[in-house]
Formats: sequence, C-alpha cells, structure tokens
Amino acid sequence: MRALTWQAPNRLQVETVPDPEILNPRDAIVRIIMSSVCGSDLHLLGGYVPAMKPGDIIGHEFLGEIVELGSSLRNQGLAVGDRVVTVSIIGCGDCEHCQREDYNCCDNSNPKPEMTELAYGQPCSGIFGYSHAFGGYAGSHATYVRVPYADVNLFKVPDGVSDAQAVFVSDAVPTGYYAADIADIQPGDTVAVWGCGGVGQMAIRSAYLLGAERVIAIDRFSDRLQLAAEKAGAIVLDYETTNIHEALLELTGGRGPDRCIDCVGMEAHGTQLDYAYDKTKQMLRLHTERGSALRQAIRACRKGGTVSVIGVYGGLIDKFPMGAIVNKALTLRSGQQPGQRYVERLFEHIQKGELDPSYLLTHPMSLEESPYGYELFKSKDKNCMRAVFMP
Repeated sequence: MRALTWQAPNRLQVETVPDPEILNPRDAIVRIIMSSVCGSDLHLLGGYVPAMKPGDIIGHEFLGEIVELGSSLRNQGLAVGDRVVTVSIIGCGDCEHCQREDYNCCDNSNPKPEMTELAYGQPCSGIFGYSHAFGGYAGSHATYVRVPYADVNLFKVPDGVSDAQAVFVSDAVPTGYYAADIADIQPGDTVAVWGCGGVGQMAIRSAYLLGAERVIAIDRFSDRLQLAAEKAGAIVLDYETTNIHEALLELTGGRGPDRCIDCVGMEAHGTQLDYAYDKTKQMLRLHTERGSALRQAIRACRKGGTVSVIGVYGGLIDKFPMGAIVNKALTLRSGQQPGQRYVERLFEHIQKGELDPSYLLTHPMSLEESPYGYELFKSKDKNCMRAVFMP
C-alpha cells in the first residue's frame, strides 16, 4: 500500500509499505476514505517529539471502511463494509481508566510504555501515528490502517452524516468538545479560546453547546478569525494588533473570562518578549515548549475560574506562572481527548444541525499530494485550515 512517512524533521515522503495485518483477535483493518492533518502532527514534523523513526507512518484523524475484523470482537454491531471513524487516542475498554470512560488514560493500549513512564511518571495511552513513545502505531495517512481494540475505538457513522463531517469526529471535534467540557462552563459564562485552528473552532462551538453566553477567539490569521466569527459565532481578537489582556478585561467588565481554553500548545507564537525567550530556549533544546498562549490564558482568567489546556505539550516549560494559579484560585485541567465518551453525542449534534465541522475541510487532495498538503498546513498558505487526503 501507499503511505506518508516521516523521514527526518521537516521531511516527509510517500512510499510503498507492507499492508497491515490482523495481529490480535480484537483488531480490525480499515480502508482509509479520508485522513486529515492535525496541528499536533506539526510537532512531529518539526522534530519536537523525539521518538520518531524514519519510515514511521503519521496521521491520526480518519474515516474509513471496515475490510477485515478479528475473530473476538465484543461489539457485534460492527461488520465488514461499515463506514466508521476511529478515535485517535486508543483505549482498551478494560482497565480502570477505560471503565471510568477516561480512555485517554488507558493502561493497556501502549505496547511501549517505558518512554512515557520515564518522562511523565506513569505510562500513557497509545495514539495512532504519534511516535514510538505512544505505542509506535502506524498512522492513517495510508491506504489501510490496523485498529487495535476495534470494539472500543471504532464507531459507525450514522446515515445523513457526510464524509466531510464525519472525518473530524475522529479527533478535532471531540478534542474541542473535551476542552470545553473540562472547562466546567456554566450558563452565561464568557469563554476565551486561544487558537482558531480546527480544534479551536470546535472548542468555540462546543462552548456554546455547553451553555456559554459569549466566546472570544484569539488568533493572528485573518481567515481563521473570520471563520471563528462567521461559522462558530465568536467575538474575535487579533493578538498582533490588540493588547489581549486589556481587551479581555474590557470585554468582561474588568474581571476576566470565566473559562480560558488553550488550543495552541507547545509551538505558540507571540509578540512579547516571552516568545523570543521561549523560541531561543526551544531551538537550543533547553526546554521543549513555547508557552505564550498558556501564560496569557492564566493571567487573563478571572479569579476562581478554570483554565483548560488541550493544546499539546510534550515536556518542560519555563517561566510558568504558578503564582497566578495559586493566588487567583484557578483550576487547571488538561488531557488528551477521550473521544469514545463523546462520539455518539457529537453525531447527534451534527444530525440536529447544531454542529457542522465540514467547513474545516479546505484542501481535499490525494495521498500522493500529502507532502504538499503539509507544506500548506504548516505555512497556513492559501487559507489552509485542514488538508484531507484521500488514497
């Protein structure tokens, strides 16, 4: 089959690789219909996740068709030919975390737990196409993909939900929804969201679904700010032309947003001195994160509020404002998304017309064009929100 492989930092290549096979009786083989880029893939591309090897297949947000099922799947509702999405964070369904629906904390889905155990104190769950630290699973930018624990991680797409809507229920939509959910939004709240990429757009819509009265979106790209206003319904702020802290205080009567959501993560851009400091240290590998967006969110959040961090962070960050968290009595919550908890609810929102993620798909293209798709996505050229590959 054909697949997009990581070769070295900022170098991708489409090549012919062996087809995946059933390795476990709870596996499934899925033929890819659509596979989308994601902002967290850029951390792999840039070499900020050190557990990549040349030839690794990347990609974790995908829609496909079941072509083969293992012999011992517990979910009898799955069948060959079904159109399905797969949640990007892999759960086993059996461990104590999965039993609590915290699939993002699964004990069993990462067959190579040593790296994350050393880095984070406990082993982390497996993730499709996201380095050997998170299981070494082959990703979805390919003709086929093997899905482990298919009875937990595969979900049939309902009739009436289009491919362009469904593909993002694999990752961007549940990630944005989880970000809003753990922010503990109350009716009437004002929510601020940093980052208007695919996850940020879905966090904005999800905040409204969960009861927010106003959502303020922060970015620097005019096309993304326009979509956040027109499609997601946000008040928008351009951080290159606006003092974000002062603007947020003005919009909230001096108190700050009730909930702040960081959808940016470890490669945040900024205009202040802390950005230059972070970028220099990151380039020298003295720390791994650029934290401009996170620091802004913590500083802006009202006293007693919640900061939700869904942007990917991988290691260590300097100049972390712990004093603001303590002295303002902030709650800080984070995590990879446990999408299995939300998929059916999200499909219901789509079917009711309350949510339509299809506008995220701006650049459909073939798998053979995927290196160019990543160039567009990384540079934000030609208003690229999401490039989606179709083998």
